[in-house]
Amino acid sequence: MNRKLYAMLGLLLILSLALAGCPAPAPGGGAEQPAAATPAEGAAAGAEATPAEGAAAPAEGVVVRAMLGAVSRDFDTAAVEYCAKETGYQIEVVNGPDSATDRLALYLQFFGAQSPDIDIMQTDVIWPGILAEHLVDLTPYVGDAIGDYFPAIIQNNTVDGALVGIPWFTDAGLLYYRTDLLEKYGYDAPPTTWAELEEMATAIQEGERAEGNPDFWGYVWQGAAYEGLTCDALEWQVSWGGGQIVEPDGTISINNEQAAASFDMAAGWVDRISPPGVVSYMEEDARGVWQAGNAAFMRNWPYAYALGNAEDSVIKDKFGVVPLPKGEGPDARNADTLGGWQMAVSRYSSNVDAAAQQGEKR
Repeated sequence: MNRKLYAMLGLLLILSLALAGCPAPAPGGGAEQPAAATPAEGAAAGAEATPAEGAAAPAEGVVVRAMLGAVSRDFDTAAVEYCAKETGYQIEVVNGPDSATDRLALYLQFFGAQSPDIDIMQTDVIWPGILAEHLVDLTPYVGDAIGDYFPAIIQNNTVDGALVGIPWFTDAGLLYYRTDLLEKYGYDAPPTTWAELEEMATAIQEGERAEGNPDFWGYVWQGAAYEGLTCDALEWQVSWGGGQIVEPDGTISINNEQAAASFDMAAGWVDRISPPGVVSYMEEDARGVWQAGNAAFMRNWPYAYALGNAEDSVIKDKFGVVPLPKGEGPDARNADTLGGWQMAVSRYSSNVDAAAQQGEKR
């Protein structure tokens, strides 16, 4: 992970201290004091938050609590170590739930109580509008660096003119495939259509089970009733030329034969090339089967690539990734949903002493 990304997280860590206990700019641009915050002695109540100029001297005893993903990633650890070294602050990582839905619910609990327990948090690309009123506007602190990010993500993270999240990483749905098994069963390349995937998954599943692995499946994906299934289903629909549920002009496009055919296709995988329990799978459930060596194909996000190639992984150096397959019909095409995670600062951080020290430095 590049140094620039570490530096941006470092900026956010500093900001969480600089802004804690100070009025965060409201979405409309005005300064607004959180009801639960009490200005520390020496901190000016009602003062408008302004960007920190450089790294401030660390405040003794201050601990910055950052809620990150529950899945351990090398770049999370490296970024935290880098920021701790650069800023001098102690950074405590709090692992959030695996489920994005559960993590959103947890954030809403913290915010509902105006809790100071979390200073910084990873937020999903679909949450800015839901959480904006509880997050600091980072626009004054980013400056010209805002041009270093995908404009679409910055636009996504901006609510009523307030930038409520800095891009952390971008996600896209991918098809993972076992290179060793494709070679073993005589396939020269990964599937480019869903029909090819079904054919390959069936043949490989039958072969592996015949060789003594009854737990082997052809394809694992996200089938639980949550946003992961929504992502998968939208990919199926679009890949068959069935529209995007709601089109840019507001037209509802879900009710068409191609969309119905894509869902029938996926329903037919269950208990055939996908385990019966796939209807309760989230990302980590699918990865668990895949990384144990018990699946030929998997739909998942990019994070699974590094984990699959970890030293203790039984599939290390035995898989590749390609775009998700196409469906059938004249409008069929490759399609994957785009997502990603941001870093945001809570308005309810309680490190007001550190905020006062930052004010002295400005």
